[in-house]
Amino acid sequence: MGNGVKEGVVRLREDAEPVLPAHVSSKAMSSKRFSAKEAFRVLYFTYLNEGFLSLWRGNSATMVRVVPYAAIQFSAHEEYKRLLGSYYGFCGEALPPWPRLLAGALAGTTAASLTYPLDLVRARMAVTPKEMYSNIFHVFIRISREEGLKTLYHGFIPTVLGVIPYAGLSFFTYETLKSLHREYSGRPQPYPFERMIFGACAGLIGQSASYPLDVVRRRMQTAGVTGHQRTSIARTMRTIMREEGVVRGLYKGLSMNWLKGPIAVGISFTTFDLMQILLRHLQS
Repeated sequence: MGNGVKEGVVRLREDAEPVLPAHVSSKAMSSKRFSAKEAFRVLYFTYLNEGFLSLWRGNSATMVRVVPYAAIQFSAHEEYKRLLGSYYGFCGEALPPWPRLLAGALAGTTAASLTYPLDLVRARMAVTPKEMYSNIFHVFIRISREEGLKTLYHGFIPTVLGVIPYAGLSFFTYETLKSLHREYSGRPQPYPFERMIFGACAGLIGQSASYPLDVVRRRMQTAGVTGHQRTSIARTMRTIMREEGVVRGLYKGLSMNWLKGPIAVGISFTTFDLMQILLRHLQS
């Protein structure tokens, strides 16, 4: 449902620009302060004007991206932990802080690099009228024909710059909390609800640190269909701050992400850990 209001993420993942009913312009909306109250208002009007299922508009593109993104990110993280552990002499042990942060940042960068076009497609589907794109493949075809293939990676640099602190801090926080738990509780593994709490804290910290770049990324991704001019990262950020202010512009939608993000990240980390434990048990 969050995809029908505003689009994003993930780290994960996310998002700054709300999806509007057809009769409301995105520029008019962008000048208003975005809040949870405003988001629910948009939800209500979207439901009235486009129907209940429109609240999940773009969700198919989200799932198409999230599945490979999560798989690549968690797999890459395990591999980077192994490589860094071997390099720093911590094989089979918890990594020290800096390598722990680096492993998360590298994992997020790897996943974002390989799945970025899907993220752009998701953003386009979320901020355009449903008549403009019929499905995911239609988005790819129209972008390729009308804007060129290079458009599929427009906004990639701010994405990577945002993913580095987001994924780095998320994995760092989660692994650190698990390490502290082992040290002070005496139990080798936390309970599932404790993993959920650790993951929620990780998502909250990661999203808060990287959110301004996520706003810039979203603006750059959707520039071709929302009437905004395509510009560089610095110019896009200056435009947002000039038109909407620093806090209201660069942190627009953060309150909604604080509701959605920690839950999503907590479930993601917990599911991965439990599946990993289960697979290891079955293998042994």
